[in-house]
Amino acid sequence: MQKAVYNKNELRTYVQEMLSGKVKTLEFYLNFTLEASRDIKKTSKYDSIREEIQSEIYHLDRQMAALKSMQREMQRVLNKGTVAAGVGSLVITNKARFYISVSVGEFFFEGDRFYAISEKSPMAQIMKGKKAGDEFTLNNIHQRIEEVL
Repeated sequence: MQKAVYNKNELRTYVQEMLSGKVKTLEFYLNFTLEASRDIKKTSKYDSIREEIQSEIYHLDRQMAALKSMQREMQRVLNKGTVAAGVGSLVITNKARFYISVSVGEFFFEGDRFYAISEKSPMAQIMKGKKAGDEFTLNNIHQRIEEVL
């Protein structure tokens, strides 16, 4: 089986573009919801609808703040090669591929499944400082690190 070669710069750009896409989608929903709130008539008959819309706006604002925070965190993620797992590392185990950056979760890049995880996640914490050949167990799942890029 031939080893896949990944370009971390392209991977980083891909994750940044994913975040930007999520921000744009959320901006669309937020603007749509704000517009809808302006269209609701100011009578007591519509109070519950206005409350629901305000609640939705609040939740969308919180999601937007989280996405903007992730975008800022991605600025700290460098593309330099690493020997030991840490922020910016692409860690390939016998079970999965982990990009230690921001908590985006599962995504597909160049036809392969990846997991973008936060440096604060339990998985990143247990892998921190480990090198190719090291092993670890998390949630009763044993993994061996095959490569750290």
